[in-house]
Amino acid sequence: MKYLITGLGNPGKEYENTRHNIGFKILDALADASNIVFSDRRYGYVAEYKFKARTFILLKPTTYMNLSGRAVNYWLKEEKIPFENLLVITDDLALPFGTLRLRAKGGDAGHNGLKNIQETTGRNDFARLRFGIGDDFKRGQQVNYVLSEWEKDEAAELPQKIDTCIEIIQSYGTIGIERTMNEYNKRK
Repeated sequence: MKYLITGLGNPGKEYENTRHNIGFKILDALADASNIVFSDRRYGYVAEYKFKARTFILLKPTTYMNLSGRAVNYWLKEEKIPFENLLVITDDLALPFGTLRLRAKGGDAGHNGLKNIQETTGRNDFARLRFGIGDDFKRGQQVNYVLSEWEKDEAAELPQKIDTCIEIIQSYGTIGIERTMNEYNKRK
């Protein structure tokens, strides 16, 4: 079984520790823990992760958030991965900080990365792991908020939340989305 696990974010040092780059941060942590490295490939940084007889292609698109669909579409075809084996990891303003929600499908909820994936593939029935970043910003400051770095208290909690995200990725690939949602979506 082969899966495409796409962490959304923007390439470049200036975005590295921003809320919007949580997808990249989670895949970096998984790669570090597994002693694998990303290579700079077409439309993204790519690594191959093996777990319990499954192959996970980890993708960090270099197309910038608003064009993430181009990278996702390319790597699904390049690796011959069925669409139903796509998992996208993204930040979510609608969820309180650190809340994790796995969904089998859904809308874009105003997220430009998800929107572009849906427009490019013509589908919205792909799994997504939403990482809550909260909405502690004044009206008109959304862009500044998502592109700003974590507060100190948030940064202190990130490692534990990221470890849980790695467990969710592994569970998604081994026991499936329904059982994984039942297990993790009810956790605080």
